[in-house]
Amino acid sequence: MFSRLLNGNRRSKLRTAQAPADTRVYAIGDIHGRVDLLRVAHARILADAQNSPATRKVLVYVGDYIDRGSESRQVIDLLLNEPLAGFETVHLRGNHEQALLDFLQDTAVAPEWFFFGGDATLSSYGVARPSPGGGPEALLDVQAEFKAKLPEHHLAFYRSLGLYHHEGDYLFVHAGIRPGVPLDAQSEHDLLWIRELFLQSNADHGCVVVHGHTITPRPEVKHNRIGIDTGAYATGRLTCLMLERDEREFLTT
Repeated sequence: MFSRLLNGNRRSKLRTAQAPADTRVYAIGDIHGRVDLLRVAHARILADAQNSPATRKVLVYVGDYIDRGSESRQVIDLLLNEPLAGFETVHLRGNHEQALLDFLQDTAVAPEWFFFGGDATLSSYGVARPSPGGGPEALLDVQAEFKAKLPEHHLAFYRSLGLYHHEGDYLFVHAGIRPGVPLDAQSEHDLLWIRELFLQSNADHGCVVVHGHTITPRPEVKHNRIGIDTGAYATGRLTCLMLERDEREFLTT
């Protein structure tokens, strides 16, 4: 069952930020292998969208589909095989997807990736993490097995993920942006990894940035950004933000 988080109001104003005309936008936070929550979110979005007269409906995923939770492969299968009918869909890249791609090229990233949940992704594809002390050759064996078991259409999906997306006065990105830097000059690393410099900034970015990456107990709304990562893999709370005209609404599992 979804509940609505509206800071005490069913609907409220977002200063002057506007979604595009005749458009209803949904943005889903970090999923991290929780296909069960994603199914609930999709069903709720479909039901909620029926309440809108908007003829254009957009669904943006802000990245981190994989790692930590036990069903990363199943999340990707769902995204690829069961897209929501009637929606334009945008899949953004998170730092966890980037780590997967990096591991396919260089096993040196394995310790860090495994530390923040990559071993759960390997397991979902039927690949066992090497035993402690296995050494570089063991990692190469894991890499080779993962390459063999990773479906081509999954690899194409990971490679196709975008870094940001605009809708009206909103910018959707995984982690955030470096304040004061034009969007076309932002580094990929910042878009996927930035935290404090962005989170603590009071700067007017020229848009409201909708992001995940940094876990908060509830959606975090500031004048210049909206954080929607509520730690779904551990808390069971997968958050979705709805935007239409100058309104917002949060749906959470």
